[in-house]
Amino acid sequence: MTKPRLTRTEIAGYIGDAFVHGDAGRERGGRMQIGTVAERTALSLRTIRYYEEAGLVAPSARTAGGFRLYTEADCERLQLIKQMKPLGFSLDEMRDLLHVLDQLAAGAEEAPRGALIERLHDFTQSAGERCDRLREQLAAATGFAGMLQQWLKHECLRGSGQ
Repeated sequence: MTKPRLTRTEIAGYIGDAFVHGDAGRERGGRMQIGTVAERTALSLRTIRYYEEAGLVAPSARTAGGFRLYTEADCERLQLIKQMKPLGFSLDEMRDLLHVLDQLAAGAEEAPRGALIERLHDFTQSAGERCDRLREQLAAATGFAGMLQQWLKHECLRGSGQ
């Protein structure tokens, strides 16, 4: 005798409505568990935890069981950190920039605001310079790959007797 199949409504009663509707890992109020955040940001769980230990990001809340919960703003922060990484920003520089952005978003007073904007300008300039260096490295790498292709083409032609 086969067991009767459960309906979506019955399943929702057992495992929670969020899972049935494709929002596994998402809590009420838009909070997400670390696995969902990892998928959305293409970062590993280990990397997210490392960034938390380094003071770059913190979960917005925790479940009663101690699981980390993140918001959309936390995902955006992780994306920003991810964008700084290829430019070679150190953890201290990342922490400093995030602090500047947090203070500006919080509406810093006029005097500190000017200093924050100056720091943001410095980071903007540094990011531009780092992008220029990466473009130079990419051009050199592209030239090298092209040279290898030419050597391969030459050797293939030579091997075929042409």
